[in-house]
Amino acid sequence: MDGFIKLIMDLVHANGLPDAQIHQTKKLLTLPGYYRPTKLWDLLVMSKGKLIAAIEFKSQVGPSFGNNFNNRTEEAIGTAHDFSVAFREGALGDQVRPFVGWLMLVENAPQSRKPVKTDSPHFNVFPEFDGASYLRRYDVLCRKLMQEQLYDAACLIASPRTASSSGDHEELSEMTSLKNFVTQFAGHVAAEAARQE
Repeated sequence: MDGFIKLIMDLVHANGLPDAQIHQTKKLLTLPGYYRPTKLWDLLVMSKGKLIAAIEFKSQVGPSFGNNFNNRTEEAIGTAHDFSVAFREGALGDQVRPFVGWLMLVENAPQSRKPVKTDSPHFNVFPEFDGASYLRRYDVLCRKLMQEQLYDAACLIASPRTASSSGDHEELSEMTSLKNFVTQFAGHVAAEAARQE
């Protein structure tokens, strides 16, 4: 995930906040929660004592896509909701809402691409999940995380294990693409830079 972190750093500097602090070390990644005392994020961007962005970087490789998908889903929803309520209740003081992002890198493998049967004995699942692969389920998750305004941007990238040197990857939709993620993020940083002028 180091390449994505470098990209975030470059975007912060290129969009008007060259003096922002980009925290990656564990002791500087904690934010207050609402349902729990604190949450450790993967990356925080601070400027002039205000939180500009909080981002989670997650990845998953096989073979256990099923259990991991459910765990990642619950974690993503819980983290975002906890943060949102904490912000609403003033945990960050008086400031503009920060950018909240979720980036998911999933192994592009036969097990992540094959259709998965859903089992719900009492009620039908939503049609977008019926027969959807784990990659498709992640795409649906990312879309819904944004539609419900839990995250400002949620990105899904599918990449084979062999792509560490080549950078080969695939995106499932424009809405959950890396381009959309970085565009949303860059716009937020530029808006914050304009506020600080």
